[in-house]
Amino acid sequence: MYRKHQSDPVLDTPSPEEEETAPLSLLPLLPTLAAARERIAAVRPGAYARTRNHLDGAVTGLSPYLTHGFVSLREVLAGVCSRHALDVQHKFVYELGWRGFYRYVWARRGARIFDALHAGPLPESVYARQLPDDIRAAATGLPVIDQAVRTLYATGTLHNHARMWLASYVVHLRKVHWRAGADWMVGHLLDGDLASNHLSWQWVAGTGSHKPYLFNAENVAKYAPAEWHSPATVLDTSYEALCQIALHPDPVAAEPAWRTRAHSQEPTLLSAPPEHLGSLAPQASAVAGRDVWLVHPWSLGELPAGLPADTVVVGLYLSDFHLLWPWDQRRWDFVGARLRELTPLRWHGDAASVGRALKSARSVRCLADPHLAPWLPLWAHCVTPPELFPPVDKPCDLFTQWWRRSTQGLHNADELLVRTGHRAAGAA
Repeated sequence: MYRKHQSDPVLDTPSPEEEETAPLSLLPLLPTLAAARERIAAVRPGAYARTRNHLDGAVTGLSPYLTHGFVSLREVLAGVCSRHALDVQHKFVYELGWRGFYRYVWARRGARIFDALHAGPLPESVYARQLPDDIRAAATGLPVIDQAVRTLYATGTLHNHARMWLASYVVHLRKVHWRAGADWMVGHLLDGDLASNHLSWQWVAGTGSHKPYLFNAENVAKYAPAEWHSPATVLDTSYEALCQIALHPDPVAAEPAWRTRAHSQEPTLLSAPPEHLGSLAPQASAVAGRDVWLVHPWSLGELPAGLPADTVVVGLYLSDFHLLWPWDQRRWDFVGARLRELTPLRWHGDAASVGRALKSARSVRCLADPHLAPWLPLWAHCVTPPELFPPVDKPCDLFTQWWRRSTQGLHNADELLVRTGHRAAGAA
């Protein structure tokens, strides 16, 4: 999410097919497999590589579908490669790698990703632990920041570049701890993956990278529409001046007039599914003596083809997780619509009640996912989802190290798919 970007002029030449494809921004974010697959089919890798840094660029919009398991990284790349020949170093493959890298870091470090990976530019005691009200209300007076917050609240999505700008402002100018910003943002994002979100905030903060990420008004003017531009503001200065601000312990003060500006109402975060999603308390009688396939919010793809006909499919909202990480209603509705499509039996309960109910089942299986890793193995045999990138056993603290080892000896994306194909087949 938050990293510096370069385009490859050799790999970015558009094909005739790309020029004829409708912009992905015109496709609605519907909670269906068909919508995810339509987006995969419409990906234009050359246009993506050339324009992805622009807020109106040819981004894919696939992130919510990847986060919630509608499709896997492997399915995405296979679908794109069926239409476009890609070098393994193509920007599109490279960006898929960031999601793979963040999962790798999460697997290695576990809950430690919620703490600084290393010291940042200033002592942690400098940074406030609460997000200021003017930022939450989209009333800072900085167009780029207020537009970013309004977009987040209105759509549940935010362009990668806008996330970088927002995080950089929060941490380096307002001196708010990255964890406060990351925890706030993840509840409002349709694609709120804990590893990608929190480790990206660390990348910007300089606790997960070698230096903090900074931006100025010129950068905004280059990549964003006019209503985002922020001339004659604290951002309208040089990077050298911004670096001095970032390294100074005092925050840039909120503008005194913010309380009189138009505010945006922050959506309420809910720790339980809304009633209209139709969940029930776990019931042992519903699964007694039966084989169970457990579906959770991170495994919303197709059900396994080999499930016996009498398998009971149970959808699960685990309260232990959502009490820690509540969502706004837009995300509940996105997940709930797909879960309702997969099964009429949807439970909401804590780990103890789920465990008691599942004890009566003959067998319980599910797809593994780190969001529920503390609980799923207690009740179920967890199947590893298909992987795109080969496992890297050596410790890699930097993406570049991990990427080099993941793609060593490969020339094109098809070779990557072949290399990990046997792992995907075994997981299925």
